[in-house]
Amino acid sequence: MRTLTINGTLISDDAEAYVIAEIGNNHQGDLAVCKQMFRAAKECGANAVKLQKRDNRSLFTRAAYNQEYNSENAFGRTYGEHREFLEFGAGQYAALKDYAKELGIDFFATAFDHNSADFLAEFDLPAYKIASGDLTNVPLLRHVAKLGKPMLLSTGGGAMTDVRRACDAILAINPQLAILQCTAAYPCQAEDMNLKVIETYRREYPEAVIGLSDHQNGIAMAMVAYTLGARIFEKHFTLDRTWRGTDHAFSLTPKGLGSLVRDLHRARTSLGDGVKQPLAPEATPIKKMGKKIVAARDLPAGTILAEEHLAFKCPADGIPPYELGNLLGRKLIAPLAEDADLRLDMLEKPGA
Repeated sequence: MRTLTINGTLISDDAEAYVIAEIGNNHQGDLAVCKQMFRAAKECGANAVKLQKRDNRSLFTRAAYNQEYNSENAFGRTYGEHREFLEFGAGQYAALKDYAKELGIDFFATAFDHNSADFLAEFDLPAYKIASGDLTNVPLLRHVAKLGKPMLLSTGGGAMTDVRRACDAILAINPQLAILQCTAAYPCQAEDMNLKVIETYRREYPEAVIGLSDHQNGIAMAMVAYTLGARIFEKHFTLDRTWRGTDHAFSLTPKGLGSLVRDLHRARTSLGDGVKQPLAPEATPIKKMGKKIVAARDLPAGTILAEEHLAFKCPADGIPPYELGNLLGRKLIAPLAEDADLRLDMLEKPGA
């Protein structure tokens, strides 16, 4: 049985979907805004909130760090200044961990490098996310695996050989792995989501929980992913799509995130048990819409029933139409008025 436990929550095929509100850098570098987003995500029913952690000096080349960043989304003159403005430090992480505990929502982050993984380890967060860009970064995968926490691996931009390599590296050290189908396009078009990969992952990794890191505008494709077997869902989240930053435009607002959580919970119950049988809510409508066998016109006693003597009319509170073949050729022993229900005690017994 495929299971993964994050901070006491068991994730499995039979459990509710585990929904992660990916805040990333949408907090605008503002701790108060980030706390508002934590609270909003909790009110929407999300299981977790997630940030992104980078040690920018070691992550980017000197040239990349120092290049001018002439963008309407910039928070600094250079790309390095921009990234540093959005980066939370130890004090902010400590405050956010305490606030998440107060709210009762899981809090963890994506580690983009070794230093960031070690930074997050100091806070004993319940899980690690690995971004698609690090699918081939086996040294980082092994480093995070050794920290012993559940890992959620996004697989955007990779081939199956890359996924196998990454999973082999992690699973050799840490069995607590969820594999997330992802298309690393921001936003992602529905035709590029390749959701059948979820089934591929489920076949190849029968003990791993499978999920979806979803960059598509809207929530409908998540429902498709659920029916294919995804049980972890990561969606970018914002309070205002007009805020500065590249992720806001395809992020869900609280209204959208609330709808996503609601519909994923409905998806689970709507799948049912696979046994086709009448259900209690169907009884009244089927009685109203269904048919019974009645007299097509006034019929005297002694009539030998033929098809033209009978009709099929609502409501379905008499002999059902599928019994027609057992009635034809039998004799009425009592008269039957037009539209009156045909009853078995009105017919001569066979062989009489």
